[in-house]
Amino acid sequence: MDAEAVTKVLLGLPGVEEHVGWAGQPAFKVRKKGFVYLSADETSVMLKALREEQEALVAEDPEVYSPSWASGQFAWLEVDLAKADDEELQELLTEAWRLSAPKFLIAQLERR
Repeated sequence: MDAEAVTKVLLGLPGVEEHVGWAGQPAFKVRKKGFVYLSADETSVMLKALREEQEALVAEDPEVYSPSWASGQFAWLEVDLAKADDEELQELLTEAWRLSAPKFLIAQLERR
């Protein structure tokens, strides 16, 4: 999946807005909460995940996934777009959104 496809998936989720991140990269937020950031060169994404999921994915496939920072129950996962499985990446993007979206937006997606 390339950066354009990632953007299309993210903007298809309820309440998502694209912003300019702190380093000028595309940042995706729901209700002012960031959950996915594209790298400046658009070759990778950093996304919100549960700490356990971050650890499992990095252990399973370190060529695709690398850890970013972690705090509390959440961790951030860096994903190499060229090496990631498209279906799995789409699930991870949606899950990152779910970790930040309010319940009424999650319900909206489930009704689709």
